[in-house]
Amino acid sequence: MIYRLLLVIAAAILFVGGTMHAMAFDKTIAAAAQSNLPPFYANSFLALWLIDSVTMVGLGLVFSLTALRPRAASAATIALLALIPAGTAGLLYFYLGLFFAAHMLAGAAASAMVAAMLSSNRTTD
Repeated sequence: MIYRLLLVIAAAILFVGGTMHAMAFDKTIAAAAQSNLPPFYANSFLALWLIDSVTMVGLGLVFSLTALRPRAASAATIALLALIPAGTAGLLYFYLGLFFAAHMLAGAAASAMVAAMLSSNRTTD
């Protein structure tokens, strides 16, 4: 079914994006160390970097599970979860402009949102 494919696409984008984000953590550590930020803000930056990575991978896993077992999450739950990458994309566009990570997140959010809309119309799995 198409809604399952859309969830797999969203999951793949989020999983790959979260993994790429986490792999860039070494550069983030170097940037924080070279900054003149007070330790609290530098450490908060580092924590938020990894929190974002974990969130993306976690959402990817939830969308994967839902693609495999559609009854694991309702259409409303999928739609609400899709707001997380959508909101993140919006903030990236606002603060960084046209940035590839924002495009990836917007694509994942759109894919999951369409999947939720199609899922709410399904009668069988």
